[in-house]
Amino acid sequence: MTLTELRYIVAVARERHFGRAARACHVSQPTLSAAVKKLEDELGVALFERTPAEVRVTALGERVIAQAQRVLEQAATIRELARAGADELAGPLKTGLLPTVGPYLLPGLIPLLHKRAPKMPLVVEEHPTEALRHRLKDGALDAVLVSAPFVEPGVVTLPLYEEPFVLALPADHPLAHKKSLSIEALRQENLLLLGPGHCFRDQVLSVCPVCETPSGTEHSIQRTLEGSSLETIRHMVASGVGITLLPCTAAHGYSKKILAVRRFPGEQPVRRIALAWRASFPRPKAIEALRRAVLACPLECVRFLAHAVPVAA
Repeated sequence: MTLTELRYIVAVARERHFGRAARACHVSQPTLSAAVKKLEDELGVALFERTPAEVRVTALGERVIAQAQRVLEQAATIRELARAGADELAGPLKTGLLPTVGPYLLPGLIPLLHKRAPKMPLVVEEHPTEALRHRLKDGALDAVLVSAPFVEPGVVTLPLYEEPFVLALPADHPLAHKKSLSIEALRQENLLLLGPGHCFRDQVLSVCPVCETPSGTEHSIQRTLEGSSLETIRHMVASGVGITLLPCTAAHGYSKKILAVRRFPGEQPVRRIALAWRASFPRPKAIEALRRAVLACPLECVRFLAHAVPVAA
């Protein structure tokens, strides 16, 4: 039994497909299939049910693969410990971000981190929350920036900043000139939303219950944009297709003559962005460097939480 074989079975379990698993591991499919079969023969059990349509993990396979993930993480920890013995700020930091965070945070974060930790390049992935959760747990990522609350056993979470939601609408829209703005005013509007699976979509609907109207009704205001990004939605709003709610960091880029941005009065709806990492991660100075760099980013519309306390699940 080798670490390579364990890495292969974890990949097959994740991808549910031998071809995709082989591509993820950068080997040929016959090489991966042969290694998995060799491990099954050595263990004397079947880890996967193979059908033409898909690959399923057996009941015993689930337990074996869960243990394999732990072994791989511990092996990675040994490598990190050896590397960290010289300098915790040397070597890449594999960081995951939400697609609704990365484009607006990274332009300020990368230069700051490069200046403060020049030997620690940031290797960045963008995924929805659940994918970030699994990749952090599996050791594929060292740290993630996600929306709070974010609870996972063995993971430490630290809030970094809060940012308000703002209303983005065409500059000539009637709501752009109203003295008072409320969530209720959005009831009859054509609201553009990200597709299901995006946590920001869920956050918008949680602060704007009137925005969730069943499709096909007389005033169907909700338009789901599958596969789109906040950037695409912002461009569509500017072109006059509808209106949307955005995190304040995503609301800029157009002249006020084209796109109007309005804040809600009183207690504004907000989202909280947190940094999360495995409690066992052996480079705490790298996490601290990332935290400090985020807090130093030029995000004028957010409220930084410099004195927040880490929470371990």
